[in-house]
Order: sequence, then structure tokens, then C-alpha cells
Amino acid sequence: MTLTRKEVAAYFERSGGRPSRALGQNFLVDPNTVRKIVRLAGVGATDHVIEIGAGLGSLTLALAETGATITAIEIDRYLIEELRINVRAHTNVNVVHADAMKIDWATFLAEHPSPTGRYTLVANLPYNVATPLICDLLDFVPQIGRMLVMVQKEVADRLAAVARSEAYGAVSVKVAYWAEAKTVGTVPPSVFIPQPNVDSGLVRIDRRPEPAVPTDLVDHERLFTVVKTGFGQRRKMLRRSLAGIVTPEAFSAAGVAPEARPEELDVYAWGRLAAAAAATSGLG
Repeated sequence: MTLTRKEVAAYFERSGGRPSRALGQNFLVDPNTVRKIVRLAGVGATDHVIEIGAGLGSLTLALAETGATITAIEIDRYLIEELRINVRAHTNVNVVHADAMKIDWATFLAEHPSPTGRYTLVANLPYNVATPLICDLLDFVPQIGRMLVMVQKEVADRLAAVARSEAYGAVSVKVAYWAEAKTVGTVPPSVFIPQPNVDSGLVRIDRRPEPAVPTDLVDHERLFTVVKTGFGQRRKMLRRSLAGIVTPEAFSAAGVAPEARPEELDVYAWGRLAAAAAATSGLG
């Protein structure tokens, strides 16, 4: 069960409202795409799913049919009551009116406990918050062990990019540090109301049991100081972009060529470089 294009269009006609550009709203109205997302998420009765940006409930309804416990978060005060009406038949769905970018996640999860202590994020994320939200969840909410998200295709490519690929950047390193990510589908604009100007991508992100770079080698903040600085001038050789924080001795100790450019280093090479920098320079 999900909402059809006709039902979503009828709601806006009836209410006199319209999708909010400021909130990045594009409503999913294709049952086949909804079913595909739920299938790829692989959730069932023992899972607790967090959905961010539930909208009118198209994806929420399909997730509810898996038997999983669903905590559906929606920021739009004009949609929240209609969302509650649409999912009212499902006792396994709890609707929360909140801004996911401002949630205190420790408190939130305590108020919406999972028997296993683990959660899965499944969401059609608004384009304007997708990247910072995913990064924050990876950094600060380890209880979310798996994500299946639909985002702008360009963002999807960056999240799952590997070293030496065109889309690879600091965000790619961030994701690789915490998780394994892969793109699992492309979604055309035609399945949304309103239609975005670009394709969307489906990305599955599975959190690693431990970060890719051990914290006893170099801590997270120190590592990403080096990563962000390097990618801040991505066309330059690392010896230039990292001048002042990575010494020649650190490059040598890490086994990284000073002439390399940031997109050439995978997360493990960045870890070695940051650790060597901490030991031999002002980062220590």
C-alpha cells in the first residue's frame, strides 16, 4: 500500500497548499519505486526504522507493511496532520513532528527505543539537507547501523565514490571512514510531484563495526582536519595544499607521495597521513 499520484495531487488541490521549495519537497508517487526502496532496505518485523521527511506517507505506508516499527519524522506543520490520518490504521507507525537537523538524537532514541538498540534509516531525503544530515548521523548516531536513502544523484555518487573517481571528495572519505556505501539504483524525475530537474540515486550505507582507521592511530577530528584541508584545494598537489600541517617527514612516514592529489588517497592512506602528521607536526 502507498499513495498514488492521483491521491497526492488531490490532497494539494483539496488543501490549497503546494510543495515547499524551502523544505526541498518532492513527493514520491510511484508505487514501483516505493516497493523497490522497501525491498532494498531489507527491513522486517524485528527492525526499528527511522524515516526522515515522511511527507504524506507514501514510503511510510509501504514500510509499515513489513511489520517493522516505524518512527516517521516530518518537519512541515501543514502536512503533519494529513500524514497522521494516512497512517492511522498502522499501529506500528509513530509520527513525530520535528526538524531532523535539530534533533537531540540521544534523547530522541531514548524516547523511541529499539529492543535491539539498533536502527535503520530509510528515507527520501530533501536534497537541501541530505549531505550534512547523513554526515551528522554517521558522526554522532552510531545506533543507526544501516541507511537506505534516496538523494540527488550527484550526491549519491559522492557518498559512494571511491578514490581516483570523478565524484570522490571529502564526503566520500567521511562515509568510507564509518561505513561501506554503494549506489543501488537510479530514480527518474517522473516519479515525483513536483518533478525535480535531476535524477535521484538510491544509496545503501552499512556502518562498519569499527571505523576504517583505528582511533588509536589517529582520532576522527584530527583525520578530517587533514582531509578537509587537502580537498579544499583539490587541484593542488598535497605538499602545497597541506603545507604547514603535514611535513615532508610525515609524507615519507605515511608512504604518501607529496606530489599526489587528494582524490588519489583512499581512506586508509588519509589515515596514515593524518597519523604521521599528528606525530611529526603541529597536529600532535
